[in-house]
Amino acid sequence: MGLFSKKPAPLHGVPAARRVKRYAADSGYVYEYFYEGYRLWCDGESRGLEFEFRVSAGREQWLPAAVVIADDALEAWQAAHGFALTSTERYAIAKLALFQTFDGLAAPPERAVEVRVSTADAEAFADRLDL
Repeated sequence: MGLFSKKPAPLHGVPAARRVKRYAADSGYVYEYFYEGYRLWCDGESRGLEFEFRVSAGREQWLPAAVVIADDALEAWQAAHGFALTSTERYAIAKLALFQTFDGLAAPPERAVEVRVSTADAEAFADRLDL
């Protein structure tokens, strides 16, 4: 079952105006994306936040992209540093995870993008952000 398989909860932190941004991936494709908001996420075993974006590699087709950061993916980092990450800090990690996904694609996606941040990636992104 994918991230988009059931009716999603309402989004929080929805921007007043969408700002389309660009990212030049390692593959040479230039992706455009905008942030739509975040929601609480739960799969029955884990909880966390799901960050929702729309992405395109040519503006003909905009696809949903969900980046899930489960709380348990952050536990080791948070324990080592003595504090919990805020939703804004998690958003920054979600953007880096989305960019990493773009970098790993040989061609633009043709369907919804689903990303789950691993513990190792969460720690690397948090350190890269100097949190």
